[in-house]
Amino acid sequence: MGTALVSVSQLPFGLGTKLISSNFTGGSVSSIGFSVPAGKSPAYTRRGGVFFTRASVATEEKTETKAAVIRIGTRGSPLALAQAYETRDKLMESHPELAEEGAIQIVIIKTTGDKILSQPLADIGGKGLFTKEIDEALLNSEIDIAVHSMKDVPTYLPDKIILPCNLPREDVRDAFICLTAASLAELPGGSMVGTASLRRKSQLLNRYPSLKVLENFRGNVQTRLRKLNEGVVQATLLALAGLKRLNMTENVTSVLSIDDMLPAVAQGAIGIACRSDDDKMVTYLASLNHEDTRLAVSCERAFLEKLEGSCRTPIAGYASRDENGNCIFKALVASPDGKQVLETSRGGSYAYDDMIKMGVDAGEELLSRAGQGFFDR
Repeated sequence: MGTALVSVSQLPFGLGTKLISSNFTGGSVSSIGFSVPAGKSPAYTRRGGVFFTRASVATEEKTETKAAVIRIGTRGSPLALAQAYETRDKLMESHPELAEEGAIQIVIIKTTGDKILSQPLADIGGKGLFTKEIDEALLNSEIDIAVHSMKDVPTYLPDKIILPCNLPREDVRDAFICLTAASLAELPGGSMVGTASLRRKSQLLNRYPSLKVLENFRGNVQTRLRKLNEGVVQATLLALAGLKRLNMTENVTSVLSIDDMLPAVAQGAIGIACRSDDDKMVTYLASLNHEDTRLAVSCERAFLEKLEGSCRTPIAGYASRDENGNCIFKALVASPDGKQVLETSRGGSYAYDDMIKMGVDAGEELLSRAGQGFFDR
């Protein structure tokens, strides 16, 4: 199956952004021979209790460019592109030959998860919907590397694809965004909170059972803020990492602590995949890898894999360094209605083997405590 490429004219409104076009030397967005020129950031800003958008529409401009040294595959959302450009910039900084005009090309690939927004992810196949087409493009040598939000990546990678690189992790916490209340605790009973995440829904209802949750609150960050502005919901929860990468933290009402809302496995982490037999790309990616992040993500994904977690199961896990430099791993599973939340933690040295064991052990414990049928609801 060929890559599901899209033209510039098919990109989301406002995609000619600062994130796409700033410091554009050394790369281009091109899926059919077009490049995206400079524009402004499609961020939302709050004025007087209302969110406004500032955006410009990209124009098409044909350019003659030499063959790229690295073709980066990515989804086309503003956040996905921000992550692809962070990867591009780090490659350019580390390897002077990649800073030359046309050396790096961004290839936008529309995934099934991007096309079907009317149904919950669990009903249409789960997390792999955001990576399947990108994996196919990688295996078909239509791209050289793929940039993913790690929390979207299934625990089982396709044969001949490896994920040797994680960029430094962003803030893992969730942000509360609301026009009328300063915190979740201040929301009146019956208020509607929008989220497509069962993890957020279950923890939210466990602590604030009087609130309501609008499920399948899907779409990119800009879409969710627009729905909030239109009064579809009274509040929403978003990953702080994404808001930071989009330069949209002015929209944050408050930040939830790890104790109040344990993050998703690998939240805030960017992963970069390549073909296992592509030694050149493996070498490039090795120069970008942030080992602390890779180890933390490996621990959390070992936990998720043990639970055979899916989009139908509220699961959270977070590995970090404590004040002594050791690893502390916190994890939970919950019922979707939030009435049952099972938590555990592990501690040990910040080393790969020990951290994998922590994740597996935590998963085994919670599986045992949850009992038969807990994950089949």
